[in-house]
Amino acid sequence: MRIAIGGDKAGESLASLIAAHLQATTLHTIVDMSHLEDNQPELYSELSERVGLAITEGNFDRGILCCGTGIGVCISANKIPGIRAALTHDTYSAERAALSNNAQIITMGARVIGPELAKSIVDAWLARSFDPSGPSAGNVAGIETLSRKYSEHHLPTPSC
Repeated sequence: MRIAIGGDKAGESLASLIAAHLQATTLHTIVDMSHLEDNQPELYSELSERVGLAITEGNFDRGILCCGTGIGVCISANKIPGIRAALTHDTYSAERAALSNNAQIITMGARVIGPELAKSIVDAWLARSFDPSGPSAGNVAGIETLSRKYSEHHLPTPSC
């Protein structure tokens, strides 16, 4: 499996720790996409877009994104049509992200969870795979329908 990992300024250390863990314990191909070549600061939306597009374009199978809370990268990744990203802060939600939601990306908050729990979350997620004929297939198909429906429309940006 090919896995893209990325962390913004707040999540970079957790992303690096996860990448090292996976490189030491699995045979997966791991690529850290935390930085652009010029190492300039960027928004977590840009990082999420880079990882999400790498998955939708077929260059990677799954992705892991980290920021301070995991929320910003999750929201950003879910804006990319075809991506299902899940915020995970425990092993059960990580398992369900794979089994029930076919999430290609999980997100975590470096300010929310510790390193050992993060490793366990990633391991739990990677140990599971979605069954396209299973009980959650209809829900995932519904998510895909919404993704296609609203990616075709340019909706006005809500004002705050």
